[in-house]
Amino acid sequence: MIIFRYLAREVFTAMLAVSGVLLLIIMSGRFNKYLAQAASGQLSADFLFVIMGYRLPEFLELIIPLGLFIGILLAYGRLYIESEMTVLTACGVSQKNILMQTLAPATVVACIVALLGLLITPWGAKNVEEIFAKQDALTEFETLAPGRFQEQENAGRVTYTERLSEDRLQMGDVFISQKNEAIGKRGITLLLADGGVQHVEPQTGARYLILNKGYRYDGTPGQADFRITEYDTYGIKMPESKASKEADKVKAIATTDLIGSSELSHIAELQWRLSLPILVFIVVLLAVPLSKVNPRQGRYLKLLPAILTYLVYLALLIGAKGAVEDGKIPPAGLWGVHGLFLLVAMLILAHEPFQMKRRQQKHLKQTVVASEVAEHE
Repeated sequence: MIIFRYLAREVFTAMLAVSGVLLLIIMSGRFNKYLAQAASGQLSADFLFVIMGYRLPEFLELIIPLGLFIGILLAYGRLYIESEMTVLTACGVSQKNILMQTLAPATVVACIVALLGLLITPWGAKNVEEIFAKQDALTEFETLAPGRFQEQENAGRVTYTERLSEDRLQMGDVFISQKNEAIGKRGITLLLADGGVQHVEPQTGARYLILNKGYRYDGTPGQADFRITEYDTYGIKMPESKASKEADKVKAIATTDLIGSSELSHIAELQWRLSLPILVFIVVLLAVPLSKVNPRQGRYLKLLPAILTYLVYLALLIGAKGAVEDGKIPPAGLWGVHGLFLLVAMLILAHEPFQMKRRQQKHLKQTVVASEVAEHE
C-alpha cells in the first residue's frame, strides 16, 4: 500500500505539471486567435473569456491523457535513474506489479476523461456554437470600436467612427468605404457624415443606419471622375443575419442523441468520445515499459520516441474518425487503431520477460557447459 501511494503520488505530480504546461500553451494560442478576431471586430470582446471557459473541457480531454503518458515516463524514468526501481525489484516488485498499481490511478484519469468527453465537452461545444450564432446575429456596428477602422469581409466594407454612444446607437464623425462594382471592378463608394444613428423598423425588424449631413463619393481610385453627392440624410440597410441560434454541429450533440444513430458522422463522433478513455489505458500499457532506462543513458532517452508513438496513435485515431465520417472505412475503424496499439503494447511488455528468460537459459547453458568441462578435467 505504501508503494502504491508513492508511485501514484509521483505519477499524479508529474501528470499535473505536464498537463498544466500543455494547457497553458494551448489556451494561450487559442486566446491569441480569439483576441485577434476581437481586435478586428469579428468577435465581441465580451465573449472572449466565456468562450475560453466553455472550450476548456475540450482541451482537457486531449491534454490529460498526454499528461498522464509523459508523467509516467518522467516519474518512473527518475526512479530508474536514481535506482529506486532497482530496490523495488530486489524487494520482489515486478514490472507486472508496477503496471497493475499504475492502472489504478489511470482508472481515475479515464473516468475524468470519460466525464469530460461524454457530458461536459458536448455541453460546452453547444454553448460555444450558440455564442457564435449570437455573434453572427450582431450587426457590424454592434461590434464597432470608436477610433478604429473595422473591416467587414462579408459586406466588403470598412467603417470608422470617432465617437460611439454606450448603447451603440449614436455615432459621430462617421467614415464608410465599401465596394461598388456597378462602376467597375475597382469601384468604391465613400461616405462621410457628421453623425449616424441606427433605426429598426418596428414591423419588419429591418435595421438601417441613418447618416446625417455628409458627402458621398463614387468612383475608381486613381481616376479623377469621382461623383460627389451632398446629403442631409442618407440611409443604409444593414444586412440580415442568416445565422441560426441553435447549435447544429456534431461536436455539440449530446451523447445520448448519438447512441443508436445510423449517420456516419454521429457514429464517428460517438466512437471518438469513447476512444479517449480507452486511449488512457493503452498509453499506460505503453508508458510503463518505455519508462525503463539505464542510469547511464539518462531519463530523457526514450522520451522523444515515446511521444512520437503517442502522436502517431492520436493521429491515426483522428484520421480514422474522418475516414469513418466519409464512409471510406467500416464504422468500427477506430477500434482497429486501438487494437493495433494494444498489440504493440503487449509485445513491448512481453519483450523484457522474454529477454530475461533467454538470458537465464543462456546463463544456465553456460553453467552446465562449464560444469561438464570441469568434470572432464
